[in-house]
Amino acid sequence: MRGDEDIPVPSRELNVSFGYQSSTHSPSSSIIVTNEFDFSSRVMIQNSNMKMKSSSSFSCLSGAALSANATLANTNICNGLIGEEILPTLDSPKSFRRMASSPSFSRLDFVSSSSQCDMTTLGGTVSTENDFVETERNFWKSMSAHNGIESSSFLNAMDVQMAGGAAGEDRVQAVCSEENGWLFCGIYDGFNGRDAADFLAGTLYENIGFYLHSLEWRTKKQHDSCENSALEDVTIRNTIFPAIEPNASNSEQEGTLLAESLDGEFAYGNFHCGVMDCLRRALAQAESDFMYMVEQEMEDRPDLVSVGSCVLVGLLYRNEFYVLNLGDSRAVLGTNDTQEDGVVKAIQLTETHAVDNEMECRKILADHPEDPSPIINGRVKGKLKLTRAFGVGYLKKSKMNDVLMGILRVRNLCSPPYVYTHPFTMSHRVTENDQFIILGSDGLFDFFSNDEVVQLVHHFIQCNPFGDPAKHLVEQLVLRAADKAGFSTEELMKIPAGRRRKYHDDVTVIVINLGYEQWTSTASTSL
Repeated sequence: MRGDEDIPVPSRELNVSFGYQSSTHSPSSSIIVTNEFDFSSRVMIQNSNMKMKSSSSFSCLSGAALSANATLANTNICNGLIGEEILPTLDSPKSFRRMASSPSFSRLDFVSSSSQCDMTTLGGTVSTENDFVETERNFWKSMSAHNGIESSSFLNAMDVQMAGGAAGEDRVQAVCSEENGWLFCGIYDGFNGRDAADFLAGTLYENIGFYLHSLEWRTKKQHDSCENSALEDVTIRNTIFPAIEPNASNSEQEGTLLAESLDGEFAYGNFHCGVMDCLRRALAQAESDFMYMVEQEMEDRPDLVSVGSCVLVGLLYRNEFYVLNLGDSRAVLGTNDTQEDGVVKAIQLTETHAVDNEMECRKILADHPEDPSPIINGRVKGKLKLTRAFGVGYLKKSKMNDVLMGILRVRNLCSPPYVYTHPFTMSHRVTENDQFIILGSDGLFDFFSNDEVVQLVHHFIQCNPFGDPAKHLVEQLVLRAADKAGFSTEELMKIPAGRRRKYHDDVTVIVINLGYEQWTSTASTSL
């Protein structure tokens, strides 16, 4: 590995770079703390006192990204209803900013017309999911109309820090609340345009908050009326979590938790499964809303039917890390193995939904027995390497494929959908051996293995306790991409976005430092 003096300084191309240091020092107890956030000489969030209701399991977060794709300045899907009023406030921050967070009901009217939209891409959940969404929408409309309630959900704290931005077709969000001890991160790796990633950046966080709010309200309501009864506990399970088809890789884990209904762990297991269910439902709602909007616009903008995005969401609440992924972005845990002399090893927390994954490939073939060529030249119908993704309606619905012309149209779309929207979800209990979690779009893993990114971050943190590990990963990627192309780093970075896509993809990285060690990351101020 090269020395630090050889690392390029492509800060002018780092479209997203931010840092955050948690002021939580103790794993328990309520304390009064003073927050200071000074990420650069030009950016400071004013000091404030707040009472810690609960502690978080992370001490620092950093994020960085590098553009490779050239995109339109603002495509504004559906005549600007999404994007214009949301995304410019998130683009390319220098650091986290403090903002008030409260539930928003305005979007419920906006998406209500999509509740009857065909949801065949979700598989097996059409009537149940639509009925549930409509019931939720009517309930919250009536509640907000009467008293304008504020959410009790931990995700909708009254005082949060937020950062986010855009790099090429990638979008990234990070929101945290020291008051309630949680951290939300989202990476949306768009392709064939930025519209799907824009839509996710503008809606998914709010969707998750909506479902978590509902989960907590109904959990408390059922708890009040069904206390101390095993039979009533089963009723809570069936009422709070109506059946939604989980992917096979999750069912055994969740079944084990639900089987604990007769012991003291049931309440935790219920909430634990409920959070993952909320993540799935929020994504299902976003997919339904987006596909409905695309259908309204596709005659004027047929390109929208090919636009899609990968989805990677991490939610750290106290010492539980929940993850949802759709596509080929990854979450990788760096943890000490006490049986191997404290060596930091890499554990991938996500699935890879691509044709290169043999299990995914077999599923495509099994689901389309009447189609002689569901996979052509290593791509689904010769078009897409991903087997699961948000959007890409032309591989999910015949009527969306039909609006495309010439070679853009998929021939012999026999039995759609060919690309699925079933996400992978799981949770991980954070232990004292866990050091950090790396979230990254696939552009990072085009150049580094899981073990390599973990070792790079581990070594960097050891040598630079006040440095920015996410930015370090991006800089190391620039070194490797330049070497592979036979350029110097300076020559590579001078290639404009669009042409540079030949040498690397858009790259977005978030590093969450777990535990309570006090190191901080410094955000880039040159964008």
